[in-house]
Amino acid sequence: MSLWSIVSHMPPEEFSGLFAEFPRSLRCLLADWLENQPWEFINGSDTFCTSVAGAMLSAMLEKLRGAAGSDGQQCQILQQVSGIENTYRRDPLRLVAILKAILEGEKAAVMKRDRHLPLSFHRRQEELKFSLGLQRLQHRVREIQALRDGPAASLQLKTAEAKPPESELPTLILEAVKELEAAKQQVLKRIQIWKRQQQLAGNGAVFEENLAPLQKRCESLVEVYFQLHQQVMVASAELGAELLPRLLERFNEVLSSLVKSSFLVEKQPPQVLKTQTKFQAGVRFLLGPQLLKASAKPYMVRADMVTEKQARELALSAYSNALSESTGEIMHNVVALETNPTSGTCCANFKNVLLKKIKRCERKGSESVTEEKCAVLFSTTAALSPSNLSVHLQVLSLPIVVIVHGNQDNNAKATVLWDNAFSEIDRVPFVVAERVPWEKMCDTLNLKFMAEVQTTKGLLKEHYFFLAQKIFNDHSASPEDFQSRSVSWAQFNKEILPGRGFTFWQWFDGVLDLTKRCLKSYWSDRLIIGFISKQYVCKLLSTEPDGTFLLRFSDSEIGGVTIAHVIRGKDGSSQVENIQPFSAKDLSIRSLGDRIRDLGQLRNLYPNTPKDQAFGSHYNKEQTGKDGRGYVSTAIKMTVESERNQQAQSTVGAPPEAPQAQMLSLPMLQPELHPESLSSVLGPICPPGPFCPQPIPTGYPTGESNIGMMVPDSLGSSFPSPSPMLSPSLVMDPALPRCPDLAFRNPVPFMPNQYMPGEASSEPQDEEMHELPPFTSMVDAPLQSSPRWMPPNMDPLPSSEFEQFLQEMSLEGPALGTPFTPPLQRSAYPGPSASCWGPGESRWDDNVRPGHV
Repeated sequence: MSLWSIVSHMPPEEFSGLFAEFPRSLRCLLADWLENQPWEFINGSDTFCTSVAGAMLSAMLEKLRGAAGSDGQQCQILQQVSGIENTYRRDPLRLVAILKAILEGEKAAVMKRDRHLPLSFHRRQEELKFSLGLQRLQHRVREIQALRDGPAASLQLKTAEAKPPESELPTLILEAVKELEAAKQQVLKRIQIWKRQQQLAGNGAVFEENLAPLQKRCESLVEVYFQLHQQVMVASAELGAELLPRLLERFNEVLSSLVKSSFLVEKQPPQVLKTQTKFQAGVRFLLGPQLLKASAKPYMVRADMVTEKQARELALSAYSNALSESTGEIMHNVVALETNPTSGTCCANFKNVLLKKIKRCERKGSESVTEEKCAVLFSTTAALSPSNLSVHLQVLSLPIVVIVHGNQDNNAKATVLWDNAFSEIDRVPFVVAERVPWEKMCDTLNLKFMAEVQTTKGLLKEHYFFLAQKIFNDHSASPEDFQSRSVSWAQFNKEILPGRGFTFWQWFDGVLDLTKRCLKSYWSDRLIIGFISKQYVCKLLSTEPDGTFLLRFSDSEIGGVTIAHVIRGKDGSSQVENIQPFSAKDLSIRSLGDRIRDLGQLRNLYPNTPKDQAFGSHYNKEQTGKDGRGYVSTAIKMTVESERNQQAQSTVGAPPEAPQAQMLSLPMLQPELHPESLSSVLGPICPPGPFCPQPIPTGYPTGESNIGMMVPDSLGSSFPSPSPMLSPSLVMDPALPRCPDLAFRNPVPFMPNQYMPGEASSEPQDEEMHELPPFTSMVDAPLQSSPRWMPPNMDPLPSSEFEQFLQEMSLEGPALGTPFTPPLQRSAYPGPSASCWGPGESRWDDNVRPGHV
C-alpha cells in the first residue's frame, strides 16, 4: 500500500500548508512515482547529490508531461510543469528539499491518525536508501579512478592545474571504505530482518521468503567491493605502509561478514521434532554462484544437533570455532552444496534426515523436557574465488524442541510459540524474555489462531478481555487494566488454571484444534462467540426470549464447544442451560449445524437471527430411500436429556414399540451378589474395558449420549423399532468396536442355566436389555426379587414348579449338568461374533473378517 493511497482519502485541510510551493494537483498526478524516488536520502550538496537531484528533476518533468496528455486540464498542467522547470533547473536540490518536506508532512499526518505506516512503505524506503548508497559507492570508485589517472592526463594535456593534491586520494578512499561498511551494515540488517520474519512465520505471520532480491543486493555490493579493493591495491604506493594494512583489514572484515551472513537456512527443520521421524531442511549460500569456483569435488554440507549451550558458545565465537561433539545421532546428514546455473542459486537440500536419538543436557530448576531447546547446525568449508581463500561456513536453525512421544507435542509447541514471538534480533541463543506485555501476547494469540484455523476473522476485543480474565484469574479488572499488565511464561504454560487440570495454553491449543478441524466455516461466518464465560452468557441470555442460544468454547474441558440456550421453567421464569460440550470426535459423527437443526428448542441465534437463516448453509442433506447396494438409509438425530419428559407426554402418533418377548423369571439362588461374581453375570451382557457404560459427568444436559440411529418412517421395514433416545450405555460410536447390538436385536427368552451365578455363558447371546445403571449402582443397590434383566411384571415360579420343570428338562432335553442353549434367533443386524455369520451373509462392516472386530 502506498502513502498516497492513504493520504488521498484524508481531508485536504490537514495538508494545506505543505503545497505552498508545489501544487497538490501535481502530487496527485505523480502519486506512487514520487514515493519511489530517494528524496529523503539526498543529503549534502556535493557533485553526487547535485547530479542525482538533476536526474530526478528531469525524470519528474517527463512524467508530468506524459500525464498531462491524458488529462482534461492539459494546458494548466503544462503551465505548471514549465514553471517548475524554470524555477528548479538551476537548483534541483531546492526541489529535493520541498518534496522531502511534503513526504515528511504526509507521514506525520498518517502516523497521528493510524499510529503506524504501511509495511510496504517501510520496505520501499529501505530499498531506496540502499540503492542510493550503492550509487554513491560506484560514484566514489569513478572519482578515485579519475583522481589516480589525473597526473597522466595532466602530462598529456601539459597543464599543471589538472594534477590533484597528494592528500586528496587517501581521504577519498577512506570515505569510500566508510560508505562500503555502511552499505554492508544495511545488507546484514536486511538479512537479520529476513531471519526474524522467517521465525515469526512459524507462528503464522506473513512471510516473503523469496531470497532473490536479497541475493541480488549481496552480489551488487560484493561487485563494488572488488572494484574498490582493486583501486586501493593499485594506489597502494600512494597510501603508505601505515594506512594500507588498516584498509586491507577493514576490507577483509567486510567480505568475511558478507560471506558468513549470506549462508542461510532457507527451509527450516520442524521446530517440534520427534525422534525416529524423518524431516527435511535446506540451506542456501547467496554468494555461492559468484564466489565459489569450480571444484573437482562438490562442497559438502553437514547437519548436526547442538544444545543451547553449544549454540551459545558458537555464537560468541562468531561461528569461527568448529563443533566438538553432536548432541544427537542423525542419519543422512551430509548433502552436496550445488549451484544451479538456470536459477542462479547455490543450495544444499536435506530430504531424508532422521534423528535417531538425542542426548539430554542438564536442565535448570523446574525446567521440563519440553522447555529444553536445541538446534541443527549446518556447516561446510569452501574456497572462495578469485583469492582462493578457504572459509568455514556455519549457520544455526531456529530453536527446536525434541520430543519422544506425541503427548509432549502440546507443551513443546508452547515453548516454540513463546520463543518465536518474543525473541530479539541478534540475541544470544536462545535467550528470551520471561515476561512480556499482555498486548503482545494478544497479537501472538490472534496471529496463531488465524494461521491455524486459516481464516481472516481474528479475535475481537471482547475475546481478549475473556482471555485476560482466564490467564490472570482476575474477574474484577477492566479491559484497560489488562493492557498495562505483563504475562509470564509460568502463567502461559506452567501454572495450572484454578479449578482445572490444565494450563492456559493447553486449553487454548485445544480450542485451536477443534476450530481448525470442525468449526472453521462457523467461525468465519461469525456464528460462534466462542471466547466468553458461562457467567456472562447467563447475563446476556437472561433477558432474551425462549429459544435464544449462542455457541461458546467450553471453559472446563479442553477442545469442546457447547450450546447455551434459554428455556422456560415450570414457574414461567427464564433459565439458561448449557448442553454438554461437543468434542471434535462428536462433531465428526454429526456436524454442529445438524445438531442445532435437531434441537427444536433452539430457535434464534443471539441476538435475534433465526437459526435456519444463520446455519442453513451448514446443514447436511439427509439421505432417504435405499443406497446403491439396496440398503435402507439411516440417520442420526440428537436429543438432550431435558427433552425426555416432554417426549413422554407427547407420544401421540408415535410408532408403537416392538412387542417384548416373554422372559422366564427364576428365583434368586444366592442371597447376595458379591463383586467377584459380577464378571460372570455381566460378561454376556457387556464386554469388559471400553465397551462398558461409564458414568456421565453432571452439570450439563447430555446431548451426545442421546444420539440414536433412526430408520426413515417412510420406509416399510420388518426391523423392530428402536427407542428414539438411547441410554448412555447405548451410544453408537463408529470409531470404537461395537458391543453386541443391544438396542436392535430381538430378545431371546431367558432359560435355566444360561446366566447362573458363577458360571459364564459359552457364547455371547443376542438379547435386548433394559437400561443398565453404572456398575456402582448395581453393586450398591439392594437386590430385588428378580434379576435386573427380567421383566418386572413376571413372578418367579414356585419352588415345586421349578423342580418339576427341571425334571422335565432332564427327561426330554439335555442332561441337567449341561448348559442349555436355545436356538439362535436371527435379528435384523448380525452380531460381531464369528458364530453369528452365515455363508454369504452381509456383515455390519464388510471390511471386517469373521471373528475379527
